Amino acid sequence: MKGLKKAVKMIRQARDIAITCHVNPDGDAIGSMLSLGLGLENLGKKVYMVSRDGVPKKYRRLRGARRVRKKLDKKVDLGVTVDCSTAEMVGGVFTFLERTGSILEVDHHEIRAPFGDAQLIDTRAAAVGEMVYVLLKRLGVKPTKDIAENILTSLIVETCSFRLPNVTPFTFKVCEAMLRAGVDFYRLVDTVYWSHTREVAVLSGVCMSRLKFAARGRLAWSVIKREDFHKAGGKDEDVDAVPDEIRAIKGVDIAVLFRETDRHSIRVSLRSKGGINVAKLAALFGGGGHADVSGCRIPNRQDSMKKLLARARELL
Repeated sequence: MKGLKKAVKMIRQARDIAITCHVNPDGDAIGSMLSLGLGLENLGKKVYMVSRDGVPKKYRRLRGARRVRKKLDKKVDLGVTVDCSTAEMVGGVFTFLERTGSILEVDHHEIRAPFGDAQLIDTRAAAVGEMVYVLLKRLGVKPTKDIAENILTSLIVETCSFRLPNVTPFTFKVCEAMLRAGVDFYRLVDTVYWSHTREVAVLSGVCMSRLKFAARGRLAWSVIKREDFHKAGGKDEDVDAVPDEIRAIKGVDIAVLFRETDRHSIRVSLRSKGGINVAKLAALFGGGGHADVSGCRIPNRQDSMKKLLARARELL
């Protein structure tokens, strides 16, 4: 893990610390932010946890989730970003980070555009939660049940319940430590991964019913529109699992979900398997991510969608 010594020094020297995650946060972002925040409070730090888009419904029962705010006007000694490979991923709240004494990035993305004063990076980590575990251990913070619950959430969600190739022996070592802290694994995994709402079921069905295939079935994609969310009474986060469901289809190597966010923009979620690097595809359109899980935004036009799909074919 690169930058651990520097990260520990910056945290020890700071009194007030603000921790933030990327826009449209997932379980890795929320879990790592909450676990780090709770851990640093055990060191006597004054901690603020900030998420521009709040906390998705399925993670609101996590310890510390109620304390997450959408903005922060107060100036702090240290700003920490988790699971953000670019400043753009932080979103509008990045402006408050620019007023902090310094910025520390904690991230595991392979493709990055550094923006802080220091970086704590481990591209081999299955989830940022793994990195938080190591960082807190180096700081002398033992995982309480509350901290462990959030670290384990990070691991469960980022590995699709331990089904992705990013899982390593160390991942399970961290899991063992979290379970020893008293986390009810079955209840947690059911809450943050397996169970879903009626809106999720309906919107997922809409996406799957619109599936299209190309390249002899190796490329699959679907589209979800604003009116679909309105009819189902759902939100963008309700289709977060759909790209993984598409990728799970036998024969599919690249999965694409186009989500209409407004009249001008489409959020694109990319998934792959078989060693195909969709992070390179996302980067072509101003996005990024991991080799097998990435995303970007494109103009809300048919030609933009066709251009991205054409690039996806080239990867195959």
